[in-house]
Amino acid sequence: MDWLMGKSKAKPNGKKPAAEEKKVYLEPEYAKSRITDCEFRELVVLPREIDLNEWLASNTTTFFHHVNLQYSTISEFCTGEACQTMAVCNTQYYWYDERGKKVKCTAPQYVDFVMSSVQKLVTDEDVFPTKYGREFPSSFESLVKKICRYLFHVLAHIYSSHFKETLALELHGHLNTLYIHFILFAREFNLLDPKETAIMDDLTEVYTFQRGSEKEASMMR
Repeated sequence: MDWLMGKSKAKPNGKKPAAEEKKVYLEPEYAKSRITDCEFRELVVLPREIDLNEWLASNTTTFFHHVNLQYSTISEFCTGEACQTMAVCNTQYYWYDERGKKVKCTAPQYVDFVMSSVQKLVTDEDVFPTKYGREFPSSFESLVKKICRYLFHVLAHIYSSHFKETLALELHGHLNTLYIHFILFAREFNLLDPKETAIMDDLTEVYTFQRGSEKEASMMR
């Protein structure tokens, strides 16, 4: 599996922005939009008598398909010309090939690398076993963390560069719901380094505050 050697690093792109573009996705009228009021904190908890690796495998595969589907809704806008680098706010991501060589690529190329690599992993019986009696590899958790890191990059890019298109398609509720579920799942099992996700902390804090306020309000009724 060539991708196992791959890495991705965040690095400022060196240019000092004149002024940070307004983050439309933080505006209350859009941030509160979701397709369900499900309590995701409870949904992500490992159920009794379910094997941890089975739970991680099932959810990681589902998140992969959902992030892939969400990206496909705006892929026609994410072109090599419009997104010349895989950027999120003022941070740029690079792909590293199987030889450890840094590959500077456009955002659609980066996403293609991510989706192709993850697809290869989740369909590999030696990594994501589906047959009874097959065991997960000892490196399974580290692979899940790597997958989550890349899926986070894709979600963050959608918010940073394509939220207006998502809004125009009226799919921001789907995006917000996916993001909340994904982030809370990753936090529950420590699958993402806080330094990695810091770039989207403003959005994450909005959702954390919202859910806390809603829960408190429901208890007072």
